[in-house]
Amino acid sequence: MEKEQELEWGEAQKIVISEDLVEAAKKQLNFLATVDRHRCLYDGPVLLRAIYRYNTYWLPLLAKHSMSEIAEGPLVVPLDCEWIWHCHRLNPLRYKADCQEFYGRILDNKNVVSTIQGESTRQTEEIWKRLYPEEPFELDLSSISSDGDSVNIMTEGSKYDFVAAVRRQSPFFYQVSKLFMNDNLFLEEAAARYKGFLHMIKRNKERSIRRFCVPTYDIDLMWHTHQLHPVSYCKNLVVTLGKVLEHDDMDSDRAKGQKLDVGFSGTTMQWEDTFGTRYWRAGGMYRGVAPSPITDIPLLASIKSKALVSSTVSQSILQLSKTTVVEVLLEIVGVRNLPDGHNGSLSVFFSKKKPDAFFDERKRLSILSESKEKQVASFQCEPTGELFFELVCQMPSTLRISRPDKVMGTTSIALQNILDPVSKLSIEKWLELVPSSGPLDSKPICLRIAVSVTPPAPAPHVLHMVRSRPSLKSACFLPLPGSIQLGKSWTSLIDEAGNEIINIQTRNSKKAVGNNGKPKKEIIGIIGWSDEARILAEFSETGWSLKGSEWSSQLWKKSIEGGHIFELRGDRVVQLFPGRKLEYEPKNCQRQKNEQDFITAIEFSNEFPYGKAVALLNLKCGVLKVVSLLNFLFLILCYLLMNFLYLTMFYMSRWRKNGLRYLLSR
Repeated sequence: MEKEQELEWGEAQKIVISEDLVEAAKKQLNFLATVDRHRCLYDGPVLLRAIYRYNTYWLPLLAKHSMSEIAEGPLVVPLDCEWIWHCHRLNPLRYKADCQEFYGRILDNKNVVSTIQGESTRQTEEIWKRLYPEEPFELDLSSISSDGDSVNIMTEGSKYDFVAAVRRQSPFFYQVSKLFMNDNLFLEEAAARYKGFLHMIKRNKERSIRRFCVPTYDIDLMWHTHQLHPVSYCKNLVVTLGKVLEHDDMDSDRAKGQKLDVGFSGTTMQWEDTFGTRYWRAGGMYRGVAPSPITDIPLLASIKSKALVSSTVSQSILQLSKTTVVEVLLEIVGVRNLPDGHNGSLSVFFSKKKPDAFFDERKRLSILSESKEKQVASFQCEPTGELFFELVCQMPSTLRISRPDKVMGTTSIALQNILDPVSKLSIEKWLELVPSSGPLDSKPICLRIAVSVTPPAPAPHVLHMVRSRPSLKSACFLPLPGSIQLGKSWTSLIDEAGNEIINIQTRNSKKAVGNNGKPKKEIIGIIGWSDEARILAEFSETGWSLKGSEWSSQLWKKSIEGGHIFELRGDRVVQLFPGRKLEYEPKNCQRQKNEQDFITAIEFSNEFPYGKAVALLNLKCGVLKVVSLLNFLFLILCYLLMNFLYLTMFYMSRWRKNGLRYLLSR
């Protein structure tokens, strides 16, 4: 930062925020995650009922509590009412006006807690029952199936369009749902950047500049958190800006030239001019449209009472290193001390000195001061080693044959330096280049490089599954009808470093015999270099069951339009879906890939009733991406997926024509 810009940042940090935004943001993220697991609150009759209960019951109860605390402990707000209250407060001007119209004052959240915080609801329920004997305290979200009455009863209280407000707020959680959003250092820096955001708006007001300022998502999380404390928000903003700041979330069109795009570009330029640092921040940028929901949701009622019985094998069978990953945002801001008379266009190539499992490329970036066009690189890598930079002078095309591109110098940044708490997850500074050849200049060329990273988070494993040691043709993993059988062979799982984790094979049992008089199938595994084979799973007429556990599987022979093709069931359900789903759903340029080359494993549980993507198999190259392989379940799941791969290869021509429909109709 230049001296003037440092002073501006210092002034921004003097802004008083009455609340602990870091801890409050963590509570908000926890609440949003809970609501996201009850998506009936996003639309339909449950939403309408929640709006009615909020207007008719919760706000009057809160008003009584704000006048004279009617409970000795904190008042507990029901989940459905809290969701509507949440969305109402995120329009602070409307919330303030509604509260003053109906109750004569702003209704605050002081001494009010969420049901998800685990506080006892007994006292609040007693008060609720006394005031509203006909209305239950907790709304049974699964019991509302018709909106016939809900539409007619929404006549009292605020006329604010809560349905539209919920529609605007429901996608927000996806943008802030990554694990690093709960990291203290990330949130502390987000709170500081929120103050910088308010300071810019203050400067615009002082200079009569009309600008639609658009926050990054780390800043927006703090802005939302502040608004959820309405009394503090109003007081703090009146002191800072002389008025309550409106939170305008009506625009969602991100197309070039639209209000949101123009506002974000203007905010970026103003931030960088005002504070001398980059506005774009790793982990704070738009993630794209939220993944499409899985509509084929299994019934979980039958498994709620089951507890997972872990296999004795599962505790030691899988040894995978715990890998972490960071998201990186990189920009080359400027260059100085260029030699006199240099000719050609300048650009910077970046790579990792020691490539890792996630980043093994050499990419090019333009320099902002040279191209006058902002170009930012976003990628993932392991949080170790160094980022390596090469300043390259590219000759005009007419001279390129006689004068090839020239590397003018190199430099590097250690990722550990950026992750140091002192750096606050970002570095922007001038770095001297080591010249590639020639004598050292008294004024070495310098690059201004800006890098921001997210806190390290557990990384998905990328495993390669290799078929080996073919022998007999009588063994088959899936009991296919007819005479066609797959060859007996071993499947090796290879990790990112090329280590063999385990070998798995399907064979006929030497002891067990089925009702048809034929030997039962079983899966055996050999760990690493061990010679010991263990029985991992057995097949019966009803499907596969994992040895020593409650897990079982079933192949579904039915139309797969929007549905799954395979299922594992235990204390949760894991289903396989054709194509890339949920977090693996293709975006933008990925869409040209053939979706028939992929299968996604989706886990359903009480924690994830709408599904969580836990594995993606690329059928074309046999690569499996998995969120976690620490549970024995996913090891067997890998093998199930691998057999689909070879079954697919066998029917390749028909697969390309008809997809999985052909296989499931056999």
